[in-house]
Amino acid sequence: MHVIQRGNNRQTLFTSDQDVAAYANWLTEGAIKFDLRVHGWVFMTHHVHLLVTPMHHDSVSRVMQYLGRL
Repeated sequence: MHVIQRGNNRQTLFTSDQDVAAYANWLTEGAIKFDLRVHGWVFMTHHVHLLVTPMHHDSVSRVMQYLGRL
């Protein structure tokens, strides 16, 4: 699946390399926790592209909820 996540009203998501590193860490944690295979990603200033394979019917939604609540 190709998943896109954008900032609210297309606001900036990442302002530093530390922001990107934190998001990558949270994505890894969420993918492990909810059994999502992440094959690739692109982190842009205002959005993220993910190439993923869900291992359960709700893996994608649960990871995206997890990321949105951090």
